[in-house]
Amino acid sequence: MSDKNYHEQTNMEKTLKLREILRTLPPFAADYFRAIEATTSVRTRISYAYDIRVFFHFLIETNPCYKDCQVTDFRPEDLDKIESVDLEEYQEYLKVYENKNQPAGYVTNGERGVKRKMSALRSFYAYFYKREVITRNPTLLVDMPKLHDKAIIRLDVDETASLLDFIEHGGDSLTGQKKVYYEKNKERDLALVTLLLGTGIRVSECVGLDLTDVDFRNNGIKVTRKGGSEMIVYFGEEVEQALQTYMNGSRKSVTPLPGHENALFLSTQRKRIGVQAVENLVKKYARQVTPLKHITPHKLRSTYGTTLYQETGDIYLVADVLGHKDVNTTRKHYAAQDENRRRLAAKAVRLREDGSR
Repeated sequence: MSDKNYHEQTNMEKTLKLREILRTLPPFAADYFRAIEATTSVRTRISYAYDIRVFFHFLIETNPCYKDCQVTDFRPEDLDKIESVDLEEYQEYLKVYENKNQPAGYVTNGERGVKRKMSALRSFYAYFYKREVITRNPTLLVDMPKLHDKAIIRLDVDETASLLDFIEHGGDSLTGQKKVYYEKNKERDLALVTLLLGTGIRVSECVGLDLTDVDFRNNGIKVTRKGGSEMIVYFGEEVEQALQTYMNGSRKSVTPLPGHENALFLSTQRKRIGVQAVENLVKKYARQVTPLKHITPHKLRSTYGTTLYQETGDIYLVADVLGHKDVNTTRKHYAAQDENRRRLAAKAVRLREDGSR
């Protein structure tokens, strides 16, 4: 893979993947995916394609009229035959839908998975109904699943400090080959985790960084956001120090494989580090510090967003830095912080000096 065109290459790979999936869908589905190309990322379209394919599998498995059909046999008129009760049955089907690649009984759809698949199907139907390819849209008659709020897991201030301390000094008690491996990767891992915690960038944005994307004159990094837009994200002294140490130390001593010369973060194979590798190293270190919390790179992003909001109280700033297109997305994640701030208001006002009646 040409390092110069990393983002273009990954986008091309996803596009080829989408084309591969579309060949397993009814031919008329291609019109829908062409129509949403301008407003969605390739990754989103891949998810929609998988989700819509599940619906056609449901029809084949549960409707005797389609038992001898392949997914590619379906025509637009088949969508017109679906009633709202069929879609309600589909929701129930999704709750116990089993991934054939997983052990028997492995449920792959929680309430968010069900809602996502229903949203994809509603969008699919809306496209063909609007263009009068079909005459009915039963998805509008079915209530979308209600989502229950999940607690947002993030690191506390002391846990953040402990995590960075452990990455920096956790190898002191190691010996032998484990010690060698730790020392080899310590500067990279510390720089990577410090960058995630200090900027809130996505793990996909992090692995896509090139050496030339780091600007120490302005303490900023150029990241490619979801959808392909570029943005400068600024960092503080702690991130600067960790990056400087890594880039002038272990990164400079490694000779990358051809095509990976420009990558900021390299794997032990001297290639651009991948998303899975970053997720694994974050989990590895976090388990030692917060064993009861399931910490991922996205949780580090949540930690940054929470800290920034607590320090500034500016939800629009948080949304901008995190790259959220809709501030309501940010507000939904950090609403609990507003609640805590409102509670402080109750304690801030004293009605009588001594508090007595």
